[in-house]
Amino acid sequence: MNQSANNQGDSHGANSDSHDNACQHGSQQGLKPALFLDRDGTLMKEVDHCHRPEEVEAIEGAAAGLAKARKQGWYNVIITNQSGIGRGYFTKKEFQAVQEELQRQLGGLIDTTYMAPDLPNTNSSRRKPAPGMFLEAAHDLGINLSLSFMIGDRSSDIEAGRAAGCKTILVLTGYGQENRNCGADFIVKDVTEAIDVALTYNVDATYAGYPPPFLGLFSNTKCTKNGS
Repeated sequence: MNQSANNQGDSHGANSDSHDNACQHGSQQGLKPALFLDRDGTLMKEVDHCHRPEEVEAIEGAAAGLAKARKQGWYNVIITNQSGIGRGYFTKKEFQAVQEELQRQLGGLIDTTYMAPDLPNTNSSRRKPAPGMFLEAAHDLGINLSLSFMIGDRSSDIEAGRAAGCKTILVLTGYGQENRNCGADFIVKDVTEAIDVALTYNVDATYAGYPPPFLGLFSNTKCTKNGS
């Protein structure tokens, strides 16, 4: 394990070849599950290309949900596209300042962050909807991807989570309403409900009696939007 989960809030933004495909295709017995969480529009209110700490407003109840996940032995990992860096709208230093404020509002409960500054349409292996950041995290932390969940508000979040072998939850905050047809396994109101779904889901891949209204109803419908 290359990255300790005790280094809360560390950000990984450079291209990396450190992931081991065994994390995705080999035995995952004994590895821990993770909540992979989109940032903008999911953990915090949507602000276009947010780069000022004073613009950060965590979604109500998110910290409590993350605390429950931590207590049950899950990792809390942010997976975020930040093309504003690649476009020159803001710097990595400004991105980190936003991260620090979000971490403060969330009670220090984010274990680590993976960030892709790559532009759209660059064939990036890291930028969502590609699964590269998930594979890096699985290698670094020892994560069982098949027991993990991706929570986000865009089709690119859902596509990336699915490509990594995770279950997926669309939240209706941020751009979620526009992306209801993206084929997520579950559709819920916000990240607090999403965390409850993930923690309730049976590890034997049954729905453990979770109410059917939370099931994604659009699994055969093509996604239409990519993340920022």
